[in-house]
Amino acid sequence: MDKKWFTISVYSENNVGLLNRISGIFLKRHVNIESLNVSKSEIDNVSKFTVVNFITEETAHKIVGQIERQVEVIKAFYHTDEETIYQESALFKIASDLLFDERQIQNIIKESNAQIVTVAREFFVLAKTGRRGEIDEMHQLLKPFGIMQFVRSGRIAVSKAEMPITALLNEFQEH
Repeated sequence: MDKKWFTISVYSENNVGLLNRISGIFLKRHVNIESLNVSKSEIDNVSKFTVVNFITEETAHKIVGQIERQVEVIKAFYHTDEETIYQESALFKIASDLLFDERQIQNIIKESNAQIVTVAREFFVLAKTGRRGEIDEMHQLLKPFGIMQFVRSGRIAVSKAEMPITALLNEFQEH
């Protein structure tokens, strides 16, 4: 089987220690977590874990099965990139003088649809939202000018198809 990018979504109660147990499932299978995001979901008191991995579908299926055996987990799903709508965000901190002295920096900001978040005497901060490749490309373009700091978020994603989880979560919330 060929490896490809999978987004694993886990809906769960918000309990201490669950993240550790979920990451342990990946560790036991020697699967690297490429991206991780945890947030509240569309239902009150239910958290959503979004985990991105480069694995085979068979491995994704097995991992989801193991995750669902955790007591606090309500439901877990896996989707390919084609089945999801997803974004990441990044912040770039760069020396302020470059903003005014390097026309190419201004072009990079404009062409990549980045936003200037703040400008201080010593630095300015750019925010870029998009797919991983878009952020990687912007990083490569800015790297020669010197990036003082860089941080990227985990993937956030929703499925293109209707998720049966909403009815399940509503039922869960009623009990």
